[in-house]
Amino acid sequence: MFSFLLLIIYLSFISLGLPDALLGSAWPIMHEELKVPLSYSGSVYMLISCCTILSSLKSESLNRRFGTGKITAFSVMLTALAIFGFSMSRSFYMLLLFAIPYGLGAGSVDAALNHYVALHYSSRHMNWLHCMWGIGASIGPYIMGFVLQRGYSWSKGYFLIGLLQAGLTFLLFLSLGLWKVKEEDMNDLVKVEMHEGEEGKKAMSFREILRIPGAKECIASFFFYCAIEQTIGLWSGSFMVYSLRIDAKLAASLVALFYFGITFGRFLAGIFSAKWKDEELILGGIAILFLGIALLFPAGLSSGKQLFGMELRQVFVILSLLFMGLGCAPIYPAIIHSTPYNFGAENTSALIGKQMASAYIGSLSLPPIFGVLAKNFGTELFPFYAVVLGIAMLYMYKQLLKKTKEAKRKRKKPIVSDEA
Repeated sequence: MFSFLLLIIYLSFISLGLPDALLGSAWPIMHEELKVPLSYSGSVYMLISCCTILSSLKSESLNRRFGTGKITAFSVMLTALAIFGFSMSRSFYMLLLFAIPYGLGAGSVDAALNHYVALHYSSRHMNWLHCMWGIGASIGPYIMGFVLQRGYSWSKGYFLIGLLQAGLTFLLFLSLGLWKVKEEDMNDLVKVEMHEGEEGKKAMSFREILRIPGAKECIASFFFYCAIEQTIGLWSGSFMVYSLRIDAKLAASLVALFYFGITFGRFLAGIFSAKWKDEELILGGIAILFLGIALLFPAGLSSGKQLFGMELRQVFVILSLLFMGLGCAPIYPAIIHSTPYNFGAENTSALIGKQMASAYIGSLSLPPIFGVLAKNFGTELFPFYAVVLGIAMLYMYKQLLKKTKEAKRKRKKPIVSDEA
């Protein structure tokens, strides 16, 4: 039973990644068939992200009321219906309509699964599960490309992904009994760690969450991490083309190295987590991330030079993208997995919901700001911008560690009676 549930959770993480890159891979063809400008994909992405943020913020109250199993099953069903809706859309406004359930389902399942795994499974599984997300994010565009290369419409690609999601929905509803057993165990864990009188309390308000020592810093560190990951994924190609004068087609393929680094890095992090704590994985990942960013600076100074028959700037870029991906790899899953340790099991659901929301807000806000800076000052600012985001993330994470450790010391401090 336990192994089957874990298999279901792994498949669920793959399903989270399956549709994530579909819009970007199919949009060059979709926008022509729908007769809308290329830039309109931003509107669909924004609407999906806003709905994802909304459902992430409500995830704690939904989890408390329905439980992780039901939330996961209904959320995946919602995304499956939305993807089928995309496949039937013949106008841009239909895409916007189905983007709403798409985002609402994605946010709920993301927060629910991360909360559940953080409480029930080791750091190894958290890293490997997020590795599964990377595999899903790679399979989605592959299926779309396979369909398009054989002369079928993009809607066929969405339909096939919808079938996979529908199959997972069926398995999730079959497994509801397994989730219930595990959630009863979780409730026992939460009761043990709760202070007296807190059982059955309502979902925490955002103001109450921010009063938890280290909570603001946790949310902020997650915000900056997701901002830097999205910035690298979105703008590294433009940096290569416009600042390093690398061929656009080559640059597009090189960006994939960053995501390969994340996927492979999470596999490695799962192995290393047997000996390394979450804190060590995060700080080690940040150090490797900074190394990757640092390699971008000599890339701009090595134009025309050769190394082993390859342009030296390309060597620097390849190494940079791989190291940035490997550095990013453990940060996201390790921050989530360490939430029960840093804040207690009773606060985990509330914190993870806000972390998911801050992730999407960071991805939506700071990468476009670089676009404005690049337009006015050039893409040469890309490494400097990445350094600033990395420093902000590191500072917030160090403050998180400082405040949570101080709070733990105060809780363990013996109470001395005035009568003594």
